[in-house]
Order: sequence, then structure tokens, then C-alpha cells
Amino acid sequence: MRANQTLKKPANLSIRADLLSQAKELDINLSATLEQALAEAVRQKQRQRWLAENKAAIEAYNAHVETHGVFSDGLRGF
Repeated sequence: MRANQTLKKPANLSIRADLLSQAKELDINLSATLEQALAEAVRQKQRQRWLAENKAAIEAYNAHVETHGVFSDGLRGF
């Protein structure tokens, strides 16, 4: 199943009353809007976690490249 075809689950949320009224007045689909915002927040947190978990390896690789260059330095024509 693709992400947009996965099982949907109801959730109870608390939202500012004024904001909810404005959203309804503007015909904003709350479920779709929350799902998009939540998906982006999850992607950002996963990226931050991955970068933190791999920080040492990234720094070691960058130091290696700084010292030795990359394997294709002598092969590139640009």
C-alpha cells in the first residue's frame, strides 16, 4: 500500500476554537492539512535523528575527503 492508501485511524485533538472556526469558514480540510503537516514534521525529525546517529561517520568521511580527496579526483573531466 502507498502512504496515501494506508489505514486511517480516528484521533482526538484539541484545537483553538478561533482557528477551527476560521478553518471551517475557509473550507480547509482539517484531516488532510494535519496529515500533510504531520508527515513533514515526521520527515524532519527522522532526518535530524539520522544525522545525529550518523554524525561521527559523516565527520570521519568529510575528514577523509579533506585529506585524501575522493576516488574520482583524477578521473573527472570537469
